[in-house]
Amino acid sequence: VQLQASGGGLVQPGESLRLSCEASGITVSSNNMGWYRQDPGKQRELVASILIGGSTNYVDFVKGRFTISRDDAQNTVFLEMNNLKPEDTGVYHCNFAYKRPLSWGQGTQVTVSS
Repeated sequence: VQLQASGGGLVQPGESLRLSCEASGITVSSNNMGWYRQDPGKQRELVASILIGGSTNYVDFVKGRFTISRDDAQNTVFLEMNNLKPEDTGVYHCNFAYKRPLSWGQGTQVTVSS
């Protein structure tokens, strides 16, 4: 089982990124999936989730800027991040949401800085 996150990078405030999480060994459409952010020295935080039925949830500080989605054919979960802010900086991981997570991979680094 593997969740491979990619798409991070260094961007300026106001710019956009699209993160991808390609899954193998599980079916993303059969699981509640989420994107998590981890800052150095802090706990990993769930920022967006997509449920089996397709409904989505977001933490307040990303509402209106981030969009989580999935492509069942590609077995991939995406996070569209718009109007990025410096406080969005961190390592982003994808994993199960609302249940015991799989082992955490390296994630993908997002740095927002001018």
